Amino acid sequence: MTFETKTALVTGASRGLGRALAVDLAARGATVVLVARNAVALAATAEEIWASGGKAHALAADVGEKAAIYPLAGAAAALAGPIDVVVHNASALGPTPLRPLLDSDCEDLERVLSVNVVGPFRLTKALAGSMALRKRGVVVHVSSDAGVQAYANWGLYSVSKAALDHLARLWAAELGEFGLRVFSVDPGEMDTQMHADAVPDADPKTLLDPALVAARIADMIENAERIPGGARLEASSWAA
Repeated sequence: MTFETKTALVTGASRGLGRALAVDLAARGATVVLVARNAVALAATAEEIWASGGKAHALAADVGEKAAIYPLAGAAAALAGPIDVVVHNASALGPTPLRPLLDSDCEDLERVLSVNVVGPFRLTKALAGSMALRKRGVVVHVSSDAGVQAYANWGLYSVSKAALDHLARLWAAELGEFGLRVFSVDPGEMDTQMHADAVPDADPKTLLDPALVAARIADMIENAERIPGGARLEASSWAA
């Protein structure tokens, strides 16, 4: 895939990996739709992209809210045209400091699942029909090693990422025949606010730069036709 004439929608695009990925995709020629709850930060990123010669549109929305999804999908298409790439990057950790499952409220689990799993499910449903009719499209789930490893106190987030990985496999099994490529990516531990919230004592020097990870994910999207449907990739070991 070449990004010229393509449109990409990135959730969680106001900071961290989502912001870096939106900037990278725009620099490669894509028209980018940035989605996040923080309208001010989102607008600033979109302005930065336009100033650098790229094309971007900011849409403030909470992907964990059912009522937001179809208006979001419609607004994105109206502003930027049919969506060719969607990156489900927005994530919720749950309450911090992180806590054991026994100390976690059911409502906290519901919120994490609504953002990390149900939101991506709804948004893919809203966008994938158009992709299937056009016989092209890439859907990326941003996962975590917590989805495959059992880390104490990370339970809510871990459960959601394990479900997100399997959701990618199921979408791939059902949509592959229509030309869609669906896969998930473990970005690794990055120097982001989310990581600082989860592990406040971590040394930022030991963490990956989100811009580096974003470049690798953009490479994956460019080479999506070579990636097996439903694959779970690790950004640290990616080689185009």
